[in-house]
Amino acid sequence: MFNSILQFTQEKLKFLYENSLFLQHIDTLILLLICAVFVTSTFMSSDSIGFLALITLFLTVLKILVVPGQRLSANRFETWLVAYFMIVIISLAGSTLFMYSLKGFFKTLTYLGFYFSVAQYLKYNREKIPFLMSVIAISVGIEGIAAFMQNFARPEAISTWQDTSSLNPEQIMTRVYGTLKPYNPNLLGGYFVAGLPAIFGMSAYCLTKKTYNWALIWLLLALVTTGALVSTGCRGSYLALIVMFGLMFLISAKFLWNTYKKIYLAIVGGVVALCTFGVFASSSLRARVLSIFAMRSDSSNSFRFNVYQSSLQMLKDNFLLGIGVGNQNFREIYGLYMKTGFDALSTYNIYLEIAVESGIFALIAFAGFLIDALYSAVRTILKTENIKIAILLSIPLVSIAGMMTHGLVDTVFFRPQIQFIFWTMIAVITAAKQPVI
Repeated sequence: MFNSILQFTQEKLKFLYENSLFLQHIDTLILLLICAVFVTSTFMSSDSIGFLALITLFLTVLKILVVPGQRLSANRFETWLVAYFMIVIISLAGSTLFMYSLKGFFKTLTYLGFYFSVAQYLKYNREKIPFLMSVIAISVGIEGIAAFMQNFARPEAISTWQDTSSLNPEQIMTRVYGTLKPYNPNLLGGYFVAGLPAIFGMSAYCLTKKTYNWALIWLLLALVTTGALVSTGCRGSYLALIVMFGLMFLISAKFLWNTYKKIYLAIVGGVVALCTFGVFASSSLRARVLSIFAMRSDSSNSFRFNVYQSSLQMLKDNFLLGIGVGNQNFREIYGLYMKTGFDALSTYNIYLEIAVESGIFALIAFAGFLIDALYSAVRTILKTENIKIAILLSIPLVSIAGMMTHGLVDTVFFRPQIQFIFWTMIAVITAAKQPVI
């Protein structure tokens, strides 16, 4: 039905397209705006980044209505996404703090609208996937260089970012926070988790194209950015990094195991040995990593446990439709449940956050969407013999797995710098199952 309506509007507005230079080059404008979202994410405010995303959505809708041949289609995991969005709308309607929830809903609408824009663009421009991944990789890589250099400047913490009560001076870690706004090392760590696979992926992609100089440059940029990630001191990012490296090694084994088994094992062993040595050689990094297992002995861990307990009680009382989306809404209602002295901006767990905000059925729909999308990528990677396609699908697979791991202990996932990368990765899975590259 929708495509019939689109065909009707496109036929009626055909004269506009044929006589408008703007409409004939609208794809180029959409691509530039998508790239602008990633570039400006490193230094502009959330509102400004969101404004660019909304302009992208506006041009995409205009393109669909006017440009001949544009059609709408949905795959199976997008059906899960539609279900999730409908549940969010119902949750909004039932929220006791409607205006706060409405603001959070508009943020969600902006993110989903950006996904729609990127997915629709890539469906008709699949050859642009490597270019788009390069833009993300460059943006994240430049931020990685800035953070790596910031580490040598030893910046002072803007707020209490780690428990130093039981640490010796040499065990206190200098945590970099980069240029992302608001300044926060956990946000920067999550941003690197989201974008680092694109840098490694572009190195592998250039290697398959036999442009070895570019492959080496991408690899060096990836290593610098990995070092910057470590310098954030974000423990959730450390866990995500382990998962991402594990996935990268598993995927590469499909193409390297039979022919280069000894080299493959040497690289894996070397990376594990280097990481182990790095942790034990640095007293501050060792203390930071070991604090993950300190449980209640670490104040940051203890704080999160208290927030989890209060948030679970919120979920118990609002399990069907939640309290409504948005961090402002959460803060208002969380005050009724929090333990004294443990105020929080979120649940510090993205799965718990979704359930608290929109109910248990929203969590089920979002989980179904993620599992289906990742399964689609894995299935294609396992079946294809085209290494370029495997690499371009591995980037979103590894990136999303990393973000979901980090999301177990933090909710910076909902910041626009990370959200826009996440939805772009999903759009790549949507468009790249059978790309022309």
